[in-house]
Order: sequence, then structure tokens, then C-alpha cells
Amino acid sequence: MPWNEPGRNSKDPWGGGHRGGGNQGPPDLDESLKKLMNQIGGLLGGGGDGGGGMGRAASAGISLVLILALVIWLASGFFIVSEGQRGVVLRFGEFQKVATPGPNWHIPYPVERVEIVDIDTIRSLQHRALMLTGDENIIDVDIAMQYRVRDPEDFLFNVRSPDITARQIMESAIRERVGKNNLEFILGEGRGDVAVTARTVIQEALDAYQSGIFITSVSMQQAQPPEPVQEAFADAIRAREDEVRFRNEAEAYSNTVIPRARGEAARLIQEAEAYREQVIAKATGDSARFTQLLVEYQNAPSITRERLYLETMESVLGSVGKVIVDTQNSNNLLYLPIDKLMREGGASQNLSPMPSSSTVGVRSPQQQSSLSSQRPDPRTREIR
Repeated sequence: MPWNEPGRNSKDPWGGGHRGGGNQGPPDLDESLKKLMNQIGGLLGGGGDGGGGMGRAASAGISLVLILALVIWLASGFFIVSEGQRGVVLRFGEFQKVATPGPNWHIPYPVERVEIVDIDTIRSLQHRALMLTGDENIIDVDIAMQYRVRDPEDFLFNVRSPDITARQIMESAIRERVGKNNLEFILGEGRGDVAVTARTVIQEALDAYQSGIFITSVSMQQAQPPEPVQEAFADAIRAREDEVRFRNEAEAYSNTVIPRARGEAARLIQEAEAYREQVIAKATGDSARFTQLLVEYQNAPSITRERLYLETMESVLGSVGKVIVDTQNSNNLLYLPIDKLMREGGASQNLSPMPSSSTVGVRSPQQQSSLSSQRPDPRTREIR
């Protein structure tokens, strides 16, 4: 039933007076809010009839809750950046600053947020593909690249997918270098050269994109022909390696023999020069001695001849064994130098017939027939 029908005492639903009295009109909002605060205060544990006190207590509780929530929200903005990392602070997605290692603070979410970027860790990329060489051969190349972040801001904002971009640039650079060289060069000594030059090209491209990436190394881990022809190329590579090995061995032998031959030649030359000096000096001395001897001979020929004879006999007979035999009053003589034969025979026990130079004797013609049957004369003595 409507509130203003007969029999309802003309009271409005907001607790006002009778209709037609002094409280006619719309409900009082302040009164309604006060009643609501009283109800909240009752829920928080208030009681009694102090309506104003209840409202103040409720207001203080709400303020405390709001202050506590604000403190927690502000505290959530503290963050710590580890060593080797950088914190990129974003405000509504826009770059603000780069936080260095240590404790930092930013306006909490959703106003600002932090992206942590590791700038010390070395990241690796690897790619394998078939490529066309400059002499129109196909080669299977396996390349690897290592890099690190140099600029966190560029790394996050200038390139959407840094790893994909770096891999594509790496493949493009390697294809360019492989396409400018022939197969033999890439399979041999050119593998390292291709990687070094490709690294320069990759770094220049990444710098042009402002990617914030620094290339630390590029290596060609594998470079080989396609599988169906690998055996033939392996034989060719082994042949080239054998060629290099044989060349190195030949050079090593040459480096050993040539200095030795040069040293031997120098030694022979020095010996020849020394022999020449020796012969010249000896000839000069002999010439001077002969000249002096000629002067003495001209002064006293007989005496000089006798002295020369005696010196010659002394030189000749001084190094041989001699036997002096008195043959006037002796029988047949046979002299056998057994000790000399034993020394000359040595270990081989080669007892050859007595050399004619080892036996020196004077025999008469009558003694030749019975020479072998006679004993040595005790009066015979050997003089050396």
C-alpha cells in the first residue's frame, strides 16, 4: 500500500513526521549518512547511544586502513638490481631511466614497472644451413655466435625480437662471405677468415639497427660438403693435408741438410787453407834449410856428404829392428822373431811367413844349403 493512503498515519518511509506536518518534503541526506555511519560503528564494535562518537571511530578506522594500504603500495616500489644487471624503469610503458646495481625505488604498479636486463651473461646463437659458394658448390655450414647486451634501453625498445634479428643477420653475413669465396678456400685455411670478416659485418648491421647487442665471437664450427659427396671431398682434403705434411717435412729436411752442408763446406775450406799454409810453410822451411845446406856443402863437400849419410841412416834405421851377426867364426844362422810375429798376427793368429825385412843376416855361399838345420848362434844379439 502507498505510504500516503488513509490508515498509515501519514508517515514517510524515511522516518519523517506526519504528512502535513512541519517535516514534509524530501528525506534529509545528512541524517541518512549519519544513520549509515552508526550502523558501521556498531559493526566495528561500538555501542551505546553516542552516535557522534561512533561516526568518528568509524572514520578513524577507515583512515587507518587507507593509510596502511597506501604504505604497502608505496613499499612495493622498492627493488634490488643485482651485479651484472640493469633495471629499466617504465612509466605507463615509456622509458624513464636505467637503474644501477643496488637498492632502487620506483612508483609502484600500475604507474611504473621495472624490466631487469642481464648485461654480463654471454648469450649464444647457433645456425646450420646449406650455402652456395663462389664457385657454385654447395656447402653445409654450422655457425655459432656469442653476444651480450651492451645497451639495455636499445635492447628492449629498438628491436622486437633481438635473438631472431641477430640470427637472421648472422645467417645473411655468413652467406655473403661464403658466396664470395670458393669451396676449397672455405674448407681449408679460409674457415677462420670467413668467421672473422662475418663478425665485422654482423656488428655493423646490429649497430645500424641500434639493437644494443655486442658480438663477442663468431665461429664456423663445421664446414663440409653435403652428405652424398662427403667421401670424395674427404679424400681430397686428406690429399691436401698430405701435400702440406710432405712439404713441411721436405722443408724441415732442407733446413737440416743445407746448414750441415754449408758447415761442412766451410770446414773443408778452412782445412784446405790450413793445409795450404802448412805446405807453403814447410816448403819455405825446406827451401831455407836446403839453401843453408848448400852453402855448407860448398864449403866442405866431403864432410857434408858424410853428415848427410849418417843423418839419413839414423832416420831410416832408427824405426826398424836390427840384428848384427858376426859371421866370421859362426855356423849357419836362422833368426825367427817370434814376439814380432805374435804381435803382428793379433787375434786372428795369422802366422804368415817371415817378412824378408824382419830378418837381417850375413851368410856365406857355403852356408845356404844347411841353413834350416842349424840352431841360432848364442853369440847373436838383436839390436833395436
